[in-house]
Amino acid sequence: MKPKAFETERLTLTPVSTDDAELIFRLYNEPKFIEFIGDKNIRSVEDAERYIKEKFHPHIEQFGFGNYVIIRKTDGEKLGTVGVFGREGLDAHDIGFALLPEFEGGGCAFEAAQRIFDAAFSEFGLKKISAITTHGNFRSQKLIEKLGLKFVKTVRLPDDDEELRYYET
Repeated sequence: MKPKAFETERLTLTPVSTDDAELIFRLYNEPKFIEFIGDKNIRSVEDAERYIKEKFHPHIEQFGFGNYVIIRKTDGEKLGTVGVFGREGLDAHDIGFALLPEFEGGGCAFEAAQRIFDAAFSEFGLKKISAITTHGNFRSQKLIEKLGLKFVKTVRLPDDDEELRYYET
């Protein structure tokens, strides 16, 4: 069963597919993505296709939701991704988002995150949402707080030494 797409005033959010491998390759190699989210070792479009098949598709199959590509309605431009993920080591499903640098600052990340956040409760059946971010990622912290999540504690994910800020609804 393919999960549905979502819309906002300016955006369409479609489940990530292997057709989005070029976006994932580019996005996951942006310096800010690597700094704030981590290096996923995606060194080619083929690596991105494999990552989509091995990470995103199983999550969607298991939960019925996952990672979505943010597409601008006016021109079909792919801006980044937003999603809700089951992540080992967290108390609740985690909302995450990332935009290509040229699309930051226009409110699209919040617009997309707000729509997926709403869907998490109304359509995915979740009772609680969390978010994690590095201590220095102030833009993400601001967006997370704008969504209504509150800082709860610091956490470390399994097999990761970095201390992260943990937010929850």
